[in-house]
Amino acid sequence: MIKVQVINKEGTIIAEAAGTREVNLPVSRTYEEGDRVVFLADETPAFYVFQADDALGEALVYVTGEVSYEIPFGEKKVCYSPKIFSGESHLITARKAREWEYESYRNLAVNVMDQHGDTNCYPHATANVETRGESVFAARNAIDGVTSNHSHGYWPYGSWGINRNPQATMRVDFGREVTTDRIEIYTRADFPHDAWWTKATVRFSDDTTMVCDLVKTDEGQEFTFPPKKVRWVQLEELIKADDPSPFPALSQLKVYGK
Repeated sequence: MIKVQVINKEGTIIAEAAGTREVNLPVSRTYEEGDRVVFLADETPAFYVFQADDALGEALVYVTGEVSYEIPFGEKKVCYSPKIFSGESHLITARKAREWEYESYRNLAVNVMDQHGDTNCYPHATANVETRGESVFAARNAIDGVTSNHSHGYWPYGSWGINRNPQATMRVDFGREVTTDRIEIYTRADFPHDAWWTKATVRFSDDTTMVCDLVKTDEGQEFTFPPKKVRWVQLEELIKADDPSPFPALSQLKVYGK
């Protein structure tokens, strides 16, 4: 059984639908601050395809428990398309993922539904610093699938900002063991406002590391390695270029595998 609910800030269920394999929940409501979308499934951990809003798009995710998605408002919303959760008509969907979907070779790091906190929904990005705590510089922006990097700030230019911290680290947790052999890094390229990194170290959960030599570019920089089984990857030891700008940042991290 799969169940989808919209719950308001008082904890009242204001919309609900359930199904054995697939659920569609149209919602005729202007969302209010404190509303959240909840996904419940009898079978976890398992792979599901969730869509918290039709403008947000689907997320193929690994679910380990109840998923509660807070509908963003105000400053929390500016890192998303302005179309999300807007208006009076919405469609929430959920379904069990097909084996050929989650077993395929793909970007294992992408998750448009990622949020702060203990999400029970993977992949999940965390960091030891995010510039001024602003949503447009949150770690989740680096796994939202958007590679637009010619500016910074409001969507579609969200990025992971390190607040000039040379000890900054960002981790993508997959929630289970995966096999990966390829990483692609998109640094933010809002030149001359931005600097860039000349080196970045990728640490894997098996405690091995890989040093990536980076250049000034707006394109993704790809690095391959022998296949390895990991539960997470982490960017660390980010070496800034000798450039007047103090603002290197990450627009997107892709981790390919199965």
